Amino acid sequence: MSGTGQGAFIAAVKPLVDAMGGEMVPPDEAGPDDVVLSWEGAAAVAVRLPQLADSLDHILAALERRRGVPLAELDRKAKQEIVRSLEARGAFAVRHGVETVASALGVSRFTVYNYLNREKGA
Repeated sequence: MSGTGQGAFIAAVKPLVDAMGGEMVPPDEAGPDDVVLSWEGAAAVAVRLPQLADSLDHILAALERRRGVPLAELDRKAKQEIVRSLEARGAFAVRHGVETVASALGVSRFTVYNYLNREKGA
């Protein structure tokens, strides 16, 4: 990774890759499913995207860190907001998404479905 420009570019995209739960690897180690990012005409870094299920776990952990308490300790309104936010991000299209979210929130799958249906009916 030569040059300060390329290093600065890699430093700039790192927070995004971290937020997605991805991994940065050297471009020459990129696999067929990795995304190679170029800077000033040269491959700078490859991004290995997470599996969707891993990404959901990463998102839930980030939400917990941001709120500073286990998600299961939040009140009902906060849990409903999280479910809305996760639905907007496609979390429930992931296999076992409802179960994963229910477990993180300390509620039943039925409760998560109620939160989802409440939004559609409102």
